[in-house]
Amino acid sequence: MDPVHVISLGAGVQSSTMALMAAAGEIEPMPKAAVFADTQAEPQSVYRWLDWLESKLPFPVVRVTAGSLTEATLSLKTNRKTGRSYYSNMIPAFVANADGTQGRVPRHCTYNYKIVPLIKASRQLGNIKRGQKDIGVVQWIGISLDESQRMKPSREPWCKHRWPLIERRMTRQKCLDWMKSHGYPQPPRSACVYCPFHSFAEWRRLQLTEPDGFAEAVRVEHELQRLHANVSANGKINGTPYLHKSCKPLDAVDFRSDAERGQSLLWMDECEGVCGV
Repeated sequence: MDPVHVISLGAGVQSSTMALMAAAGEIEPMPKAAVFADTQAEPQSVYRWLDWLESKLPFPVVRVTAGSLTEATLSLKTNRKTGRSYYSNMIPAFVANADGTQGRVPRHCTYNYKIVPLIKASRQLGNIKRGQKDIGVVQWIGISLDESQRMKPSREPWCKHRWPLIERRMTRQKCLDWMKSHGYPQPPRSACVYCPFHSFAEWRRLQLTEPDGFAEAVRVEHELQRLHANVSANGKINGTPYLHKSCKPLDAVDFRSDAERGQSLLWMDECEGVCGV
């Protein structure tokens, strides 16, 4: 039996272009489905876009979730033996240490809230049996040519990754050009509203065009800092967490300049290449 083809749909520029190209017959074979892993923390523009995109595709969009990333990020657990509180799920926040140095919180969000739900859904779509090693799923990932360093093989023996945009030598700009030439609107950038990987320009865009999303990011940062004050010295964070690389409060950063001010787009570090596409 031939493997099923499944699109990893981030609902951003690249994966949306890839899905619409498949719908137009420009990428074959026709996918069985597209899977969107919902962290429940995307800006409203992404959810509106996903509704529109779903109406244009001849194959289903399967929406899956591991729950609310926000709730998990803002929750503490207690070690039963020591009684100390700690974070179990965390976004990769910047940390201002007491000695003036800067650190970074280890990332758990991508794996737990993107990759794991995608793998589970792909297993179901491919009817993968326990212990199966034969390829049963070909997963399409929307990495463009200008981000080729993000390509990584599947960790699952029954799954093979495919990068259709790389095959066609398409950059992100070429994706936008393709969308425009077919009369489609420009997709939004897909990322959680409080993602520390935002560029300076993306924070500014969120602040200007999606104030509710920006306000939620400010709230999450404040709550992270409040929770941090209640974590023991042996907790996972030993400094003050911030969402912006400057380690200044998000609502105090001046986003009016077009210059990146040292915080370039950081998606190239994103594991598995499934966020932000």
